[in-house]
Amino acid sequence: MGDRLHMAVGVMGNAASLLLYAAPILTFKRVIKKKSTEEFSCVPYIIALSNCLLYTWYGLPIVSVNWENFPVVTINGLGILLETSFIIIYIWFASVSNKKQACLMVVPVFVIFFVTAFVSTFAVHDHHHRKLLVGSVGLVASVAMSGAPLVAAKRVIQTKSVEFMPFYLSFFSFLACLLWMTYGLLAHDILLASPNLVGTPLAITQLVSSLSKQKSTERTKVLDLASRLNKVIFSLFWP
Repeated sequence: MGDRLHMAVGVMGNAASLLLYAAPILTFKRVIKKKSTEEFSCVPYIIALSNCLLYTWYGLPIVSVNWENFPVVTINGLGILLETSFIIIYIWFASVSNKKQACLMVVPVFVIFFVTAFVSTFAVHDHHHRKLLVGSVGLVASVAMSGAPLVAAKRVIQTKSVEFMPFYLSFFSFLACLLWMTYGLLAHDILLASPNLVGTPLAITQLVSSLSKQKSTERTKVLDLASRLNKVIFSLFWP
């Protein structure tokens, strides 16, 4: 029962994270259409790429024991493809100064990942300490990814518009953090649970900020959607 519950939460975590990682598709559809990145920032996507790289490595048998964290590998592997695509599109359509800034930020991400992967493979020789090393570095990236949208929250407050932080993005972030926190706690893996223990309240802050700027009719639709999803999740565990 415990293993089945653990896997079920992992599958739901994959679904929520997929929605979160795929959410910027609408933003980049607009970027391609207008051939301009406008005021959008590339920082959240670069941080998300760092998070996906590190946690894909964390879930592989080199670091984890066999395939105990297979759901972590699948969603973060897909996240690498999506975030890389977003960053490439951003760099293609960004101004010269923004291109340089984005490239300068991407380089350290890959340097940190490759150094972490190299050290965990050749300098550390057991799964426990490999998980400790990679998970600690991943913790920083994961918390940064959860907090990155707060930059957009500041713009939402200033402009009184949710254009730069749509509700669905905040909601999927909250749902993903909650599910992966549960996944880590069920596995007694504090290195998977702890980033989401921090990320969940950050996501709630984003939700509140986004909801406060929604029109009343939109807010009602949003709360109704959240209620339905809540019922679906609970029905999986208490039919």
